Amino acid sequence: MVLPKIYAILDTESLARRAYPVVTAAEAMLKGGARILQFRHKGHFSRAVFEQAEGVAELCRRAGALFIVNDRADIALLLDAGLHVGQEDLPPQDARGLLGPDRILGFSTHNLMQFTAALQEPVDYLAFGPIFPTSTKRNADSVVGLEELRRLRPLADRPLVAIGGIRRANALEVLAAGADAVAVIQDLLAETCTFETLRARMEEWQQLVRA
Repeated sequence: MVLPKIYAILDTESLARRAYPVVTAAEAMLKGGARILQFRHKGHFSRAVFEQAEGVAELCRRAGALFIVNDRADIALLLDAGLHVGQEDLPPQDARGLLGPDRILGFSTHNLMQFTAALQEPVDYLAFGPIFPTSTKRNADSVVGLEELRRLRPLADRPLVAIGGIRRANALEVLAAGADAVAVIQDLLAETCTFETLRARMEEWQQLVRA
């Protein structure tokens, strides 16, 4: 598969801190050119949260963009979405058994041992990081850095998404080090979130990776 260079992550906690609606943020990002959106929710998956995810899924369908659910295979099944799992989530083999052969499945890795083990898993892409320090993830794994990304990239036989602390100022370095895509959370959000600022930020990202 070929992933869009910007792997946009809608983090519900980050948007809640800015008191900005998740579905509206998704619409703005899609208008700005996003071709993949991951719905990331680390708290209780209430009915209201499910409705948010459902709204984002519908927007992605209309826009022809990929929609990925973080962690939750059950929600991905309900929404006919792709799934991204981490090291402490449902094992990829089990997730693939639930999803079937056609839905996108991604898997996070954070060191050499996890990375090489993941190459034996039935996943469509691997994520690797954190490349830089990140404030988004609690109890974050140790920073791996660009050199480790360069070292491990030739081992991968599928797309590789770099994660962790990636911003406009360092994204091109990460892509040059071998990443097929960069996962971004915080730097998709303007200091003041409005539909226009979110759309403009995504357009800025799109222009950056096309440069």
